[in-house]
Amino acid sequence: MNIKKQVPNIITLLNLFCGCIAVVFVAELNYEMAFFFVCLGIFLDFFDGFFARLFKVSSPLGLQLDSLADMVTSGVVPGYVMYSMLKLSQNPASTDIIIPYLGFIIALGSCYRLANFNIDTRQTDSFIGLPTPANALFILSLPLVLKHSDSLVVFDILSNQSILLAITVISAYILNAEIPLFSLKIKDFTFKKNALQIVFLTLSVLLLVFFKYLGIPLIIITYVLLSVVNNRFLKK
Repeated sequence: MNIKKQVPNIITLLNLFCGCIAVVFVAELNYEMAFFFVCLGIFLDFFDGFFARLFKVSSPLGLQLDSLADMVTSGVVPGYVMYSMLKLSQNPASTDIIIPYLGFIIALGSCYRLANFNIDTRQTDSFIGLPTPANALFILSLPLVLKHSDSLVVFDILSNQSILLAITVISAYILNAEIPLFSLKIKDFTFKKNALQIVFLTLSVLLLVFFKYLGIPLIIITYVLLSVVNNRFLKK
């Protein structure tokens, strides 16, 4: 067996393992640990491709494994988190058992995006629609914002079942929307060619410093909005 050829696949499987562990922590309502393992899985997801290119061992098998691992880490886990949030936001006296399961619409949207990404040749250097890892970070940050925020407004928003359902639908839509999103890859060190990426990364650091957990969903929203504004300027 060519060990070097299997290194990227092993890293991908470790991503999947992290996703499985995150599922267990969501079931235990331990959102901090679930968030940690999803972040670790996303980190590994970056490096499987890196090592595949470094060792020149990219393969169709690796591509399929990558999508299957992402489906758990960045698809099932955020869907389960939204299911959990919808269930906790429900009136204990409610007999409607269907609504919490609608949180898994996020998993369905993620699955469709991952399958489409594999056959979409337009997404080699940038993205069309929000990548599943970014969406996963957005969704997993919500219960952390709810837990650690002292704002009654934030509590009312993230405890409102209708708002959570709206976030679920928008999440599934934005994953598959025909919205070009700029790449975060910096190919050279000139400010002119990387101004958008540098501005975004600077804003991201500031948002995390000043808003803590709330900064995470704000970063994802900023990424989408900057992309939309950038697309407008490119058309002119």
